[in-house]
Amino acid sequence: MERIQLAEDLSLSRIVHGQWRLADWKYSNEQVVELIEQCLDLGITTFDHADIYGSYTCEPLFGEALALKPELRERMEIVTKCGIVLESENRPEHKSHHYDTSKAHILKSVEHSLEAFGTDYIDLLLIHRPDPFMNPKEVAEAFRELKNGGKVRHFGVSNFKKHQLDMLQSFVDVELVTNQIELSPYNLENIHDGTLDTCMEKRMAPMAWSPLGGGDVFTSDSERAVRLRTTLEKVAGEVGGEGIDQVMYAWLLAHPAHIMPIVGSGKIERIQTAVASLDLSLSKDQWFEIYTSSQGYDIP
Repeated sequence: MERIQLAEDLSLSRIVHGQWRLADWKYSNEQVVELIEQCLDLGITTFDHADIYGSYTCEPLFGEALALKPELRERMEIVTKCGIVLESENRPEHKSHHYDTSKAHILKSVEHSLEAFGTDYIDLLLIHRPDPFMNPKEVAEAFRELKNGGKVRHFGVSNFKKHQLDMLQSFVDVELVTNQIELSPYNLENIHDGTLDTCMEKRMAPMAWSPLGGGDVFTSDSERAVRLRTTLEKVAGEVGGEGIDQVMYAWLLAHPAHIMPIVGSGKIERIQTAVASLDLSLSKDQWFEIYTSSQGYDIP
């Protein structure tokens, strides 16, 4: 599988496997190991997490599985995120839902993640959401300490707009190597507001969460969903795609920003479908047909 180079010593698989719903899959540790190995066999080596996923349970579940075959750790890149605080029985000290990007919280979150995964380093740590109460000097101090301690190799952000990304980068010593953003043919916000342009300006390949638009394209009866679904079905027939999900992945992959879609399914068949989208080639006509169909109006 194609790999995307984010730094001299960090590359990610073009397709990323997301662990947001790992707790919902109700898999045994052995089943999680099997899924990890199936992903690795497909060329997917990058696994996306966040401390809060599954109310703070997904990282430990992944770590318990890895403990059965610890040698798999060296074949993968672990991405995780921190900065959101949730009230949870698994974090009884949390009193409210808020953001926390203080140095103390970042360091504590990373320690929790390292322990949960049973590893001594994280390949890529992202600040999960822009924090309106952020002290960027503290973020910089936390990043520096984690980098120097060998606990985190690289850093990035998630859901940041240009001004937020520029502000944080001006404070931190390390290069922010990616921005994980919501992006799909159904959600064009980060194209329209310049966020994707910013990634390209900074030579920063973005990761795309919810690349299938949260499923509305498949199920909604709204005018927009029906219009886009019809267009995707037409293009799927033209390029030999197995379904509109494959075309949605291919639409992202065709963009010159080197977008890395995050596939959040626990079903190997759906993961295989995403990987197969790498073999689809959309023409510029088809790409814009999908784009304008989603917008609901033609380009100027």
